[in-house]
Amino acid sequence: MARNARPPRHTAPPSLTLAGRSGLALAFGLGVAAAVLGFAPARWLAGPVAQATGGKVQLVNARGTVWQGQADVLLTGGTGSQDRTALPGGLRWALRPSWPGLTVALDAPCCTTKGLTLSLQASWRALEVSVPAHQSEWPAALLTGLGTPWNTLQLQGQLVLNTPGVALWFSPSGLRSQGSATLDMRDTASRLSTLRPMGSYRLQWFGAGEGSPRGDGARLTLTTQSGALRLQGEGQWVAGRLRFEGDAQASPGREEALANLLNILGRRQGARTLIKIG
Repeated sequence: MARNARPPRHTAPPSLTLAGRSGLALAFGLGVAAAVLGFAPARWLAGPVAQATGGKVQLVNARGTVWQGQADVLLTGGTGSQDRTALPGGLRWALRPSWPGLTVALDAPCCTTKGLTLSLQASWRALEVSVPAHQSEWPAALLTGLGTPWNTLQLQGQLVLNTPGVALWFSPSGLRSQGSATLDMRDTASRLSTLRPMGSYRLQWFGAGEGSPRGDGARLTLTTQSGALRLQGEGQWVAGRLRFEGDAQASPGREEALANLLNILGRRQGARTLIKIG
């Protein structure tokens, strides 16, 4: 053994620099944030949904997480309204991040056969919402919960929604749209008439295209498919608002059964009722 040999020394590990400690703190914070968001309760969505719809759509008894959950759905006339209807079977959803946006899968057991998948993409100029081809069927009685005039009409029947695809762009300058959608109102009845059903009707919406600000140019048409109550009209979005003109009329021999309803729908002009919105 060599003279004056000394045992090896064990040196203490160097202390973390300020930058190192800050990095660890940031990583820890991000980890906590990710964990919180990953397990955020579904009820956190109730407030944003109510606010975005003016209180007309409310999620109650929400369970699961923000990313995958389900809730009962109430349609109301808005803040302070006593009118409300519940969506049978409630709503299920799944949210999946997909850069630069979000994919939203919605399923209403009562009304959607294959569910509905929305694609949301955000940019510095606008929020784009894309809806693929879709078909669903909804009870018209749901509209009663939305307050005036639906609480007076109290419609019954089936609402069948069809679209080959729709794209919407929301921006500070307004709404732009592209695509089309059809809403068939089948075997429609109302508490204001003893005639059941009154008829079947079709609403068709046509988007304005990407070049139109505030949705200007988007069109809406109303036609009668069958029945004693004859409805027809056309509308267009101008300066971001719908302007619609049409009329309603009873088939010969059905005037008395439809008189109350015709008086509510608009201004009477002889046998016709003039309907005007905007």
